[in-house]
Amino acid sequence: MAAPRILLIIGGGIAAYKAIELVRLLRKSSMVVRCVITRAGEQFVTPLTLAALSENKVYTSLFDLKDEVEMGHIQLSREADLVVVAPATADLLARMAAGIADDLATTLLLATDKPVLAVPAMNVRMWLHAATRRNVATLRGDGVTVMEPDEGEMACGEYGPGRLPEPEAIKAAIEAALSSPLPLAGGVGGGPVASLVLPLDDSRFSTDTPSPSPSRKREGHIDGQPDFAPANHRPLFGRRILVTAGPTHEPIDPVRYIANRSSGKQGFAIAAAAAEAGAEVLLVAGPVPLSTPPGVTRVDVETAREMAAEVEASLPVDAAIMVAAVADWRAADTAPQKIKKDGSGAVPPLALAENPDILAGLAKSAQRPPLLIGFAAETNDVIAHAEAKLARKGCDWIVANDVSADPMGGETNRVHIVSKAGVDSWDRLPKQAVARKLMEKIADELESRLPLERD
Repeated sequence: MAAPRILLIIGGGIAAYKAIELVRLLRKSSMVVRCVITRAGEQFVTPLTLAALSENKVYTSLFDLKDEVEMGHIQLSREADLVVVAPATADLLARMAAGIADDLATTLLLATDKPVLAVPAMNVRMWLHAATRRNVATLRGDGVTVMEPDEGEMACGEYGPGRLPEPEAIKAAIEAALSSPLPLAGGVGGGPVASLVLPLDDSRFSTDTPSPSPSRKREGHIDGQPDFAPANHRPLFGRRILVTAGPTHEPIDPVRYIANRSSGKQGFAIAAAAAEAGAEVLLVAGPVPLSTPPGVTRVDVETAREMAAEVEASLPVDAAIMVAAVADWRAADTAPQKIKKDGSGAVPPLALAENPDILAGLAKSAQRPPLLIGFAAETNDVIAHAEAKLARKGCDWIVANDVSADPMGGETNRVHIVSKAGVDSWDRLPKQAVARKLMEKIADELESRLPLERD
């Protein structure tokens, strides 16, 4: 089998230094790497360094006569198995989305007929800006895979999402894209351009529906983000999918609460993948600082009881994917004021009450989804606990993962799909790749259970 060929486009930004380690990792995995670096990228990484590590010529200019004779830019854009843009700056994403071809990098991206993986890196405010969100939505609609950036401290001193993922995570995303990418529409490496809107009749999915209470926020499309046209050739087009994600916060008093370490990243990745696959998606999210995926209608909640109410109100759906790590217990009585120490050293009593079992309740509902999927984060005997949970909860699948060594909130996941048919264990993948692979499995399962007529 021929070695995978990667065309790596390196944008400008301080995160460009991570491209050096990425090239090293890809070469160590016997991939052929050709590098293209933008003029801004050359301010941070030298072509000489990239050439030495990749063992290939590095390309920098659209108007290099020698390069055009030896290998024209069209050939360079077509001979790769995958085009990777890392780091993809806000400027580079904007030019990609607009179809601008004013330098070698953007010309190659416009000319390629191969899959494209973009790995963003920028200031948190730039990443969250409506213009960037529109550009990301456009690129995803065109079939470009756009990774979510990491969250953390920036070089500028600010904190939030926008950091370039670590090279190991990018390498895993590249391997996933090379092995089994989810079919996507798009002008880049795909078929006809199409998209993902939510033209839903149910008011539960309407972005105009007022919030059910002051403590809850209903968020759909980002202001100014364009709607998407239907894409009836996508595997989940015509399906309605419910996803829960994140933790719940159960108040003890006005400043303290019971919670867990769930980051919400896997659930948000699943919601994003379902929308990319053409589904109408409602995401019921616990308190997490993550941006709403394009094409997804989001309802924010705090407590398990709020989440249970929103889940029940969202029915009917074709599939429910219950990723949220719901707190098992809540304080039996919430103190109206902050509980204070009294100087005696005595610990105030904390009586607990059991929260509603959302997954089990959904399994018994008169409107039970045809496909009901639960998640299980375990620290030991992962598959055995998942099999027991499957029988106890009455769902169709349990997606189980071991969090004993890899804490919740990481960028990758190794999961086991447990069902009555057996156990399907997957290799460790980026959470976005897990989500897309899960969508493939869900699409096949729904098609076998509830086939739809499509144009």
